[in-house]
Amino acid sequence: MYADERSRPFFDLIARIRADSPEYVVDAGCGTGELTAGLAGRWPKATIEGFDSSPAMIAKARELDTRVTFSVSDVMLWHPDRPIDVLVSNAVLQWVPEHRQLLDRWADLLADGGTLAFQVPGNFDAPSHTLVRQLCRTTWADRLGDFDRPWPVAEPVAYLDQLSAAGCVVDTWETTYVHVLPGEDAVLKWISGTALRPILDRLEEDERTRFKADLAVLLDEAYPRRPYGTAFPFRRIFVVAQK
Repeated sequence: MYADERSRPFFDLIARIRADSPEYVVDAGCGTGELTAGLAGRWPKATIEGFDSSPAMIAKARELDTRVTFSVSDVMLWHPDRPIDVLVSNAVLQWVPEHRQLLDRWADLLADGGTLAFQVPGNFDAPSHTLVRQLCRTTWADRLGDFDRPWPVAEPVAYLDQLSAAGCVVDTWETTYVHVLPGEDAVLKWISGTALRPILDRLEEDERTRFKADLAVLLDEAYPRRPYGTAFPFRRIFVVAQK
């Protein structure tokens, strides 16, 4: 669901990578691989690999008709067997608490002139997230009152400072997309597969239904449905760092 909206930041990120003919390209946290497969068209002579911690997603990726190779690995444990020319990570690092340390290690793994490119959500103070935390502290305090996910990513200047110190020339920016989502409970459907995952995993099936119903009321007020759909502003942070 919402594949076009979710994939757009990936293509905006890749468009800012200046590598003309890299030999070795890696997608860290590649999911089901459709976007990774597109890298083969951008760099037809490169060896391209994708990895993800989910065996189920990698199983789907391996069904694609592509020359990209896929493997199961955790981002904190994965290590290449040679320097990397392009290392891409798309909407993954927000799930990795130690990702600032990981970025320093990834920068060390780049070949001379290699590029590290990643994007992460920057919307954790938006109603789509603050209302979830509010609901956990109030109506659902007996089950979810201890839930507290701190802001998981840094601001663009912090990444600029960090990767510049690691010997990279850094291009960082942010974009707020205003997605127009169709159908009812559009924002709830959007976050059910992302931001809500840690919460829904803690609930029984009937509790999940009730929690989502309570949240839908709050989200519908914050993001009213209009004749053309539901406007959903979504801020994202982008970094392209060349060693």
